[in-house]
Amino acid sequence: MPRTIHIGTRGSRLALWQANWVKTALESGNRSLSAELVVIKTTGDKILDTPLAKVGGKGLFVKEIEAALLDGRIDVAVHSMKDMPAVIPEGLCIGAVPERETPVDVLISKNGRQLAELETGARVGTGSLRRAAQLKHVRPDIVIVPLRGNLDTRLRKLETEHLDAIVLAAAGIKRLGFEDRISEYLTESVMLPAVGQGALCIETRENDSGTRDCVGALDHEKTRVTVMGERAFLNRLEGSCQVPVAGFGRCDGNGYVLEGLVASIEGDTVIRDSLSGHMSESEKIGVALAHRLLGRGAKKILDLLKENADEG
Repeated sequence: MPRTIHIGTRGSRLALWQANWVKTALESGNRSLSAELVVIKTTGDKILDTPLAKVGGKGLFVKEIEAALLDGRIDVAVHSMKDMPAVIPEGLCIGAVPERETPVDVLISKNGRQLAELETGARVGTGSLRRAAQLKHVRPDIVIVPLRGNLDTRLRKLETEHLDAIVLAAAGIKRLGFEDRISEYLTESVMLPAVGQGALCIETRENDSGTRDCVGALDHEKTRVTVMGERAFLNRLEGSCQVPVAGFGRCDGNGYVLEGLVASIEGDTVIRDSLSGHMSESEKIGVALAHRLLGRGAKKILDLLKENADEG
């Protein structure tokens, strides 16, 4: 008999694009299956006037959706991988990681200027501590302006908040067809991406083997390997939205290279390194790289940030 799979998603335009992509992919791969979207509002969607770093750690955009998955209201959850906490609730698992979209960040400016061309004192909007720290590291003369909201809202605020530029993920811009707005693709040497950026996470219940089999067809091995190495790195650092941490892996043949970064809030201190090995050991490489950065001073930065967050 035909089966209906209920897909949980946030209600933003980008989240709906992602969920509909999964819906189409599942239905095209199995003619006896149909999929329906279930829109769920998350804590991160409800709190729009406070920087994410002050709201709490990871999970702001996934907890309510995971709760619906656990209690059976939905069968599949679709998230942006960069929103996923390093630790997944008991009973849930990552059923598939589809092929990754462009993982880098982009600069969108009013006049098409690139980062190096922005005037001293230029106002650049971002809600990410990771982006802000790296921007301040290369351009300490610019002013970082907190920026929240979905992608459409942030693009609109470029005009309404009197900003000179904003920084966003290339993946979302490309998925929604706004590539013509891009002023510059920021290279990894300038702006190392967030862990999992550009990748989707299709989450299922561990004991739901039927659904896991269905979504498993969407898994892209090299993307999964790459992202799992990045997530192992983040997990060892206990990274969250309150910490400027970046991690970006690449698979080349059977090899795996992971680059990681921990920065101070103001970007005056950036600890960065890379580690490579066989792709089958991406998670071990992630943990080893985290240990290397911790030994080089990242622990002091993280401890200070945690202490300040606790006091706040």
